[in-house]
Amino acid sequence: MRIGLSTRTARAVIAAVVMAATPVAAFADGTGTFYDRTFVLAAHEKCRLFRAPVVGALSAATLQSRGAALRAGTTEAALLATAQRARSRARQVSCANPELAMVRDRVSDAFAGWQRIPRMDFNGDHATWTADRVRREAATWRLVQTSVTGASPVRFGLSAAVPGSANVSGGETLSAVVSFVGRPRPYAARMVMRDPALAARPWLTAAGRAILPPESARQEVWSAGTAPAPATLLATGRTQGETWYFPTTGGDRLSRLDPREPFLIQFLFRDGSVATATFEAGDFAAARAFVALGTV
Repeated sequence: MRIGLSTRTARAVIAAVVMAATPVAAFADGTGTFYDRTFVLAAHEKCRLFRAPVVGALSAATLQSRGAALRAGTTEAALLATAQRARSRARQVSCANPELAMVRDRVSDAFAGWQRIPRMDFNGDHATWTADRVRREAATWRLVQTSVTGASPVRFGLSAAVPGSANVSGGETLSAVVSFVGRPRPYAARMVMRDPALAARPWLTAAGRAILPPESARQEVWSAGTAPAPATLLATGRTQGETWYFPTTGGDRLSRLDPREPFLIQFLFRDGSVATATFEAGDFAAARAFVALGTV
């Protein structure tokens, strides 16, 4: 027997059509949007409704709605339950259902405009990830957040090398660029963040702000190499700096953090000192999915 769409699922159909035609940043309204997007993605996994670029867009949108819900105070447990309900509903719907065919056709048509979006800001509580998909003939930031350590600017995110040149991992590379003032170069750099295996939930203050847990519940990801930074990756007004490259696993671990959480980039010097720049996890996972759609 063919199972039809309930009122709840019909709303997901409408939401799917709307989200494909509207920038991701326009959606930030919590668990209802998260349910809708999770349902549509689950229906795709079952029925193969969309081509890869559409799936990438929906994945970015779903991750961003998850971040919005967490920042609004929804718990991880509640979001997990919401996702389970959405996937359960998708399992019940027939792939031959005409409403799903409507989703496939209208979302794919509407996505033609969405795919041309070149830049997007993914705003967090205290910081912003800026994503840029414009094709360039110079080294560039595909995704970046800015911070400082002392008087020295630090940029962190996904950088892309000059087309045709050697790159650490090909494509975008997880990188930190720093321009130190009046001191020698560090000998190493590392990312520091909560380890979900040691602290399952983010550490929140009474005011609801996330902080780093004690050192015993943290994890580190060490840099994989360094090189002089291209001028196009430097902070405005700087003429020199170093790029520190990190393995892809660093981005994967960052994606699993609560969007409210801070993480650190630390630079280590031979005199034993450590220079620290603080960043916010924010919607890194959503922004990375948006960048993965490719250049325009």
